[in-house]
Amino acid sequence: QVQLVESGGGLVQAGGSLRLSCAASGRTFSTYAMGWFRQRPGKEREFVASISWDGATTYYVDSVKGRFTISRDNAKNTLYLQMNSLKPADTAVYYCAVTYGKIDVVTRQYDYTYWGQGTQVTVSS
Repeated sequence: QVQLVESGGGLVQAGGSLRLSCAASGRTFSTYAMGWFRQRPGKEREFVASISWDGATTYYVDSVKGRFTISRDNAKNTLYLQMNSLKPADTAVYYCAVTYGKIDVVTRQYDYTYWGQGTQVTVSS
C-alpha cells in the first residue's frame, strides 16, 4: 500500500521558516516527479512546487519563488519543502504528491497519482 506522510508543519511568525518533509513508503518513487500543493482557507487546492525525478529541474508558483525550495532525497524516498520568509498568505494545509510515469516537473493536480494527508502551516502576523 502506497503511503505519503507529511511532517514539519506548525505555527510560525511572519518572516520565519519551516521545513516540510514527505516520507513515501510502499513503493519507490525515485523515478517519478513529485510536488507540493496547498489549500488556503476558503480556497481550492493550488500548485506550489514540483521537482523532476532526479532533482535537476524545479518549478515554483510565482508567489513562492525565491522563498521556497523543493528538494528530494531519493535514497530516503523523501521530499522536502524549505519555506523561508513566510507570510500570513502562506497559511494553508500543505500536501505532497507523486506522479506515476512522469519524470519532469508537473504542475497539474490531475497528473499526480498519490497524495499525502496534508500538514497545517499557520503563519501569524
